[in-house]
Amino acid sequence: MAEKNTDPALARYEFKKALEELRQYNGRATELISLYIPPGKQISDVVAYLRDEYSQSSNIKSKSTMKNVTSAIESIMSRLKSFKKPPENGVVFFVGHVAKGADQTDMIAKILVPPQPITTFLYRCDSKFYLEPLEDMLVDRKSYGLIVVDRSEATIGLLKGKQIKVIKHIDSLVPSKHHQGGQSSVRFERLIEIAAHEYFTKVGNIANEAFLAEPELEGILIGGPGSTKDFFAKKDYLHHELKKKIIDVFDTGYTNEYGLKELVEKAQDALQNLEMMKEKKAVERLMKEIKNPDGGLAVYGLKDVVHALTIGAVELLLISEGLEMEEVKFKCNDCGYDGEKALKQGDVLKCPQCKSENIEILEKKDIIEHLYELAGSMGTDIMLISRESEEGELLYRAFGGIAGILRFRTTN
Repeated sequence: MAEKNTDPALARYEFKKALEELRQYNGRATELISLYIPPGKQISDVVAYLRDEYSQSSNIKSKSTMKNVTSAIESIMSRLKSFKKPPENGVVFFVGHVAKGADQTDMIAKILVPPQPITTFLYRCDSKFYLEPLEDMLVDRKSYGLIVVDRSEATIGLLKGKQIKVIKHIDSLVPSKHHQGGQSSVRFERLIEIAAHEYFTKVGNIANEAFLAEPELEGILIGGPGSTKDFFAKKDYLHHELKKKIIDVFDTGYTNEYGLKELVEKAQDALQNLEMMKEKKAVERLMKEIKNPDGGLAVYGLKDVVHALTIGAVELLLISEGLEMEEVKFKCNDCGYDGEKALKQGDVLKCPQCKSENIEILEKKDIIEHLYELAGSMGTDIMLISRESEEGELLYRAFGGIAGILRFRTTN
């Protein structure tokens, strides 16, 4: 097994990439074994379990399936000999014969150490690898409650990861101010306040139901124009446990769906540790440099970014998670030329010297891992940016998924 990467963003990317690869495999019948071993499980108990499964596999009617399943179990038991005990978070084996075409199969074996502890021992034999427990580990469970409110309308939502989800929009039935005098004035004022109280209670009840159901609610943001938002936050319309989680109150011009987006924008300082805000600020900084009349301290495009990295000019490297490329070391079998080239999926590699396609691939490496190595050797900060946000999509589409903010200008 490869040494565990200490960079959380890269480790998450590599884990996500490994799951995407495993998701593509298909077996004939039930020839793919998924084995989840939690950290507290004795290796000797796992081996004993596998021996029993090996014995039972002799009952499989199809001879080819029986042969493939038993060889997969043998492979796992052989690999378990290198383990004295499971790693801190446990370990998962994916072993089996995947369909190759023309009634042929290839044996594959992948071992993953998950980013979170495995909770239960599990053995499954199927035509697909069982990935649900690991896919669940990639879900960003942190969430923030959002409320924008004034006396005419309110919108309740959730910020989950980088996405804003609208839960409910409510129009108020609170009458506007009147111009009656005398006793009528007092009576109408009282009716208005009763209607307002009922409206705020309804907003609070919807928020309570939604937010209390969120097991990892980090906090609540409240916004709106005027003083209504402050009144709502101070009174007891929210459950007492939720009131403790109010991060702050913010001025927003809107109380509809756009108001939720405005609220998140206004709360940037309060949520500065939230990954979405980090990404947004980084891309905004990049755009500011690009728009600078004197050229600014920005670089983008793979070739220019790699050049800037190799001379130590990049302060912050921005990489899109959607950057699906490989850095390939190769040798031309016709003219002997050797070199390196970044290839997109589906690209045909030709020798730059003689244009031959008779190429021997010496080494392949994911481009993101390659860029991490270059950046790490130069003390460059790195930010992996998803495509879920508008800024992430802009980086991917407009700049090819890679850009940098420079320490100093470069010339190629």
